[in-house]
Amino acid sequence: MERTGAFYTGIYRNLFAEAGFGEDEIENRKQEIFHTLFYGKEEERIFHTARGNMGYIEDTGNHDVRTEGMSYGMMMCVQMDRKEEFDRLWKWARTYMYMNDGENAGYFAWSCKTGGEKNDWGPAPDGEEFFAMSLFFASHRWGDGEGIFAYSKEAADLLHTCIHKGEGQNGGRAMWDEETKLIRFVPGVDFTDPSYHLPHFYELFALWAREEDRPFFREAAKASREYLKRACHGRTGFSPEYAQYDGSPYRPVLDCWGGRHDWYYSDAYRTIANIGLDYSWFSADIWEQEIVERLQEFYFHTLEEKDRDGIFDIDGSVLPGKALHPLGMKAAHVQAGIASSSGEAVGLAGDFFRMPLRTGGRRYYDNCLYFFAFLALSGGYRIY
Repeated sequence: MERTGAFYTGIYRNLFAEAGFGEDEIENRKQEIFHTLFYGKEEERIFHTARGNMGYIEDTGNHDVRTEGMSYGMMMCVQMDRKEEFDRLWKWARTYMYMNDGENAGYFAWSCKTGGEKNDWGPAPDGEEFFAMSLFFASHRWGDGEGIFAYSKEAADLLHTCIHKGEGQNGGRAMWDEETKLIRFVPGVDFTDPSYHLPHFYELFALWAREEDRPFFREAAKASREYLKRACHGRTGFSPEYAQYDGSPYRPVLDCWGGRHDWYYSDAYRTIANIGLDYSWFSADIWEQEIVERLQEFYFHTLEEKDRDGIFDIDGSVLPGKALHPLGMKAAHVQAGIASSSGEAVGLAGDFFRMPLRTGGRRYYDNCLYFFAFLALSGGYRIY
C-alpha cells in the first residue's frame, strides 16, 4: 500500500481549512489558545513560572504536577516554537521529578507538589514517552545544548532506561513488556492502558533512539497497532481505560487503582485521538481510518445528544453519571477525524473551531486534549 501519511509526503491535513477557515484566522486562534493556557487569567491558565528559570503545568483538578502534564506542556511548546517555556518545563521536571537513585532511578516521579516535593516515587510510562518525543523534536527544531539541554541524548538515554530497566544489577522494572513489546500501565504490572500506545512515536524512536534500541521500537510500533485492534470495540471504537494484553478490559479482583477502569472514561478518550494521529503521520493500516469513522458515527449519530457527556461501557451502553472531562472527550473524538475519509469529519472540525476552553478546577485535562486536537486539526501537530 502506498503510504500517504505526512511522514512520507510532508503534507499535514488541515481540516479547519477544509471547513472554510482562513490561514490567519486559524493561526490567530491557535496562538490565542496557547496564550490562554500559559499566560491567561488565574482561572484559565495551567502554566506557572518558578524560580531558577523553571516552570510547571498544574493539574488543576488534583492540585499537583504530573509527568503527564509536564510532558504535554513540552510537546505543546515544541509544536508552537516556544523554546523558553519548553526549557523551563524540562528543567523543573529534571530538577524535581527525576529520580537519581532507588529502584526507579532514571525514571520520573509521576506526581509532585507544586513546590517540587515528590508525592510518589513511582513513574507513569505515558510521561516518559511524551518526554522522549518532545526532546527529540526539540533537538531537531532548536539544536542540542549542554547538560540536560542536550535534548537528543536525554531522550535516547531515557528510552534506553525504559526498555532495559531491570537487566543485570540495576533493579526496577522496564516500562515495556519484553515478550509482547507492549507498554505497561506502570512498571511491575502485567497489564496496560490502551491510551499509552503511541505507534507513531515508536516509529520515530526506531529512527532516533540509540542504535541498539531501534529494532525494539520497530517491533513495538507493529505490536501496538495490532494491540489497538483488540482493545477497541469493533462497533463503537471505544477502548477501556486499562486492559489486559489480549485487549480485554482490566477488571482486578481487588480495587487497587482507585475504582473501576474497564469502562470508556477519562484516560480512554486519548486512544482514538492517538489512532487518528498515527494514521495522519504514517497511514500504516486502513483499520485506523475505519475505526475512527465507526467511533464518530456512533458517538455523533447513534448516541442521543443528551447522552454524549456520559459514561459508557465500551459497547456503548450508557452508565449512570456524567463524564469528568466532557470537553476532552469531545475534542479527542473530533481530532480523530484527521484520519477520516468522510465529509462528516470536516463538519465536526468546523463546529469545534470556536468551542470555548473549559474554565475552573477541572480545566487542565480537558484543555490539554483540546489544544492537541486543535493542533492536529490545523495541520500543526507535526514531526520535527
